Amino acid sequence: MHTTDRLRGAIWGQFVGDATALGTHWIYDLAEMAKEYPEGVNGFESPHEGHYHFGKKPGDQTHYGDGALVLLESLAKEGKFDARAFGASFVRTFHPGSYKGYLDKATKGTLEHYQAFTQSRSPEEFDFQEGADDDHMAGASRLTALVARYWKEPNLLSIVEQATRVCQNNRQTIAFMKFNALFLIELLRGHNVSEALQRVEDLIVAIDPVYGAEARRKSRQAQAHLAEDVVKVTIKFGQQCPLPKSFPSTIHTLLKHSENFKGAIVATLRAGGDSAGRGALVGGWLGAHLGLDAIPKAWRAKLSHADRIGAALEKVIADTR
Repeated sequence: MHTTDRLRGAIWGQFVGDATALGTHWIYDLAEMAKEYPEGVNGFESPHEGHYHFGKKPGDQTHYGDGALVLLESLAKEGKFDARAFGASFVRTFHPGSYKGYLDKATKGTLEHYQAFTQSRSPEEFDFQEGADDDHMAGASRLTALVARYWKEPNLLSIVEQATRVCQNNRQTIAFMKFNALFLIELLRGHNVSEALQRVEDLIVAIDPVYGAEARRKSRQAQAHLAEDVVKVTIKFGQQCPLPKSFPSTIHTLLKHSENFKGAIVATLRAGGDSAGRGALVGGWLGAHLGLDAIPKAWRAKLSHADRIGAALEKVIADTR
């Protein structure tokens, strides 16, 4: 399989994984989810009234995916990662007066820090490296485009840190995102999932002996529960957003469904909780591992921003050559 096919798969997989979860995102009670969707959860459910994403339609992205599109299009426009360019576009997109969707803690914190700074200084002076002190899934839900652009570059991890700090100025989050980036690179190179994990577990501890060791521990916890199904293990680790809970759940899902993109996504949705964050993460990993053709064409076509995603990702991939 050619690497460009894996690059396309990673980016499309991330967006598809997010969008499939729109209607059921953050439903933690599985009995409630079954009552709300008696025909079962299979992806692209419509958000019901009172839901976090009510008002959006199937095929739309959650706030995670909307943020991922901001980053993807910034990379395409600038030809590189520029924290100020991305940050300025992010602020314009998610300003409470213009964005009608849900705003998570990372977004709110970023906007608050920006607004506080610009009350007394020029917006052009803000470096967008003072995001929220947040350990949730925001960065994980948008990182694949950045890795696709820089996967061959020796300074990738430095850029990953800069990109993470835009909205999440948190050392633990940065370590998990470096693990994520290194894992994506191993998958893009065609290594099998188990070998890739083992290699990255060693690399991340050398890079960050404190928080990298925590990421490795979570990865190994996931691997220790392979005899159990995704729903049971996700509930065991925690359906919530914080990376120490969501990251091992996602690794477990990947290992249980390492050759089945659709199976992994559906299992993620049916486990409830922060399914959009986990879906984006496992979608990017499996897209990198299995390539574009593993992602159902109907799912890609259903995305409301499919044309924008396709145009921007082709520009980003072209810039890697």
